[in-house]
Amino acid sequence: MAEKLPYYLPEGLPAPKAQRDGMDAGFWEALRRHELVVQRCNRCKTSQFGPEWICYKCQGGDLGWHRVSGRGRLYTWVRSWNPVHPALKQAGPFIIAVVELPDADNVRMVGNLLGDPMHDAPFDAEVEAVFEDHPEATLVQWKLV
Repeated sequence: MAEKLPYYLPEGLPAPKAQRDGMDAGFWEALRRHELVVQRCNRCKTSQFGPEWICYKCQGGDLGWHRVSGRGRLYTWVRSWNPVHPALKQAGPFIIAVVELPDADNVRMVGNLLGDPMHDAPFDAEVEAVFEDHPEATLVQWKLV
């Protein structure tokens, strides 16, 4: 069984959920299973994220979800001191990271980088996905490898 992680940010933030149209439901369902997926075109095999109704490359409409390794590279990050929600008033600073996924055509995902928020993480550092279970949703966070 996976290690139960403490919540990275304080409770009280609104939980993300699938869009009403269901376009991103496969992403959230995969996170519940502790799997990371990206959308992939079944026609031209191009990966993309965030989810869309058509392929970015060939404009085809035959898209599916493709499991990826959950390992990536730190593309960029920012240390946030700004409490953009009342629940974050005492939570800062925290690091917001953009992660590039080499096994998914280098698509990028945004998330929190776990660990010391005062550490200056090196760009292009290896990271891996960590799944944080909440009652309403599972979130993907990132940690240095």
